[in-house]
Amino acid sequence: MIFPVLFISGAEIAFIVFIVLMVFGADKVPEMARGLGKTMKQIRHATDDIKKEITKSADKQGIDVKDFKKSIDQVKEDVDQITGPIKRQF
Repeated sequence: MIFPVLFISGAEIAFIVFIVLMVFGADKVPEMARGLGKTMKQIRHATDDIKKEITKSADKQGIDVKDFKKSIDQVKEDVDQITGPIKRQF
């Protein structure tokens, strides 16, 4: 499933990048990008840790995570089938 990125076109993204360069300057943008990259890495690491803890806890309680995930995926498919025609109308 492909998610639109906030309904922003390529020209709008280029305009935003241009504005960022004008406001912060070319020397600050790489520094900001590094900081953003580090933050994203920390968030990804934290979510991985949470997933591991949930899986570990489920294993201790005897819950099969794969069956649970299959059930959730089935519910998602059912919801998509029901809401599909409604989404197409809009």
